[in-house]
Amino acid sequence: MRRVLTRIIAALMAISLLLCTGCNTPEKKEVTPTTKSDNVLIGLSFDSFVIERWTRDRDVFVSTANNLGAEVNVQSAGGDVEKQISHIKYFIEIGVDAIVIITADAVALADVLKEAKNKGIPVICYDRLVMNANADLYISFNNETVGREMAKAVCSKVPDGGTIVEIMGPESDNNVPQVMAGFDSVCAEHNMNITLKYNCENWKPELAYEFINANFDEVSQADAIMCGNDALAGEVIHALAERGYAGKIYVTGQDADLEACQRIVEGTQLVTVYKPVENLAHLAAEYAVQLANGQKPNDTDTFFDGTQDIPYVAIEPTGVTKENLDTTIIQSGFHLKEEIYK
Repeated sequence: MRRVLTRIIAALMAISLLLCTGCNTPEKKEVTPTTKSDNVLIGLSFDSFVIERWTRDRDVFVSTANNLGAEVNVQSAGGDVEKQISHIKYFIEIGVDAIVIITADAVALADVLKEAKNKGIPVICYDRLVMNANADLYISFNNETVGREMAKAVCSKVPDGGTIVEIMGPESDNNVPQVMAGFDSVCAEHNMNITLKYNCENWKPELAYEFINANFDEVSQADAIMCGNDALAGEVIHALAERGYAGKIYVTGQDADLEACQRIVEGTQLVTVYKPVENLAHLAAEYAVQLANGQKPNDTDTFFDGTQDIPYVAIEPTGVTKENLDTTIIQSGFHLKEEIYK
């Protein structure tokens, strides 16, 4: 590892210093990621933990990496792009062996990731792509399928020519246009009318709540509200419930959050999209360790990042409604039956 030589030199310098100071007691040295061990060190950068699933992704990734003999330095930027850039620079400074990033912005982090690659540090874009960064791997779910699964559920309930409101995450998240492309393609086949569109900055759920209240006259005429994830769906349903409309307008989401599954049982949310995050996180950790050891991942497709094709791994998601919730969510162990049917 590139850090091993640095540590050896640091150790020799420390011994020399100790000999020069005679019998003086040396200061206790703080244990940091750069001095903890000679194992592979992976920098894992989250944009935030606003979305419920990220803690599950983190825990599986760290556990898998640890089992493979690697250490993981986890940072969260709280939705602040500049802070996430500073985290990547910190990873470069301490000499991590690989960087895995859940980006806060599809464009703004390209330069700092290129800086990492120029230092010989491989980069994995996890779940969200950083455009034009020439990442060593992009691993995610098939986001167009996510959108199609939402739309199929809506179109199975709403007659052709119906009206839909779309509430998504930020345009700076490259997953958003992919999901929308899948959703809109199915809706176009059924001549659905999109009457309102809104993007929530940093995926903040409270913005969805505010949007519904500010536009309720038009929203109340819609047949369905397409929400980009379950957190947004929860606040949309909250706003609808306050006006007696919960369950009267179909609402979509994704991530299969526990509360979303409960809402599906209650009948206030039509569909969520189950994404087996354990599989994604497990695979990403394996690939990160491989790349850190100078091995290129096998069996990958390619994805155009705006400049070039990069290695790509996609996992297929599954639409979940009341009809298949038990077989998809409970039988997989993603949530317990007693948690959902409380």
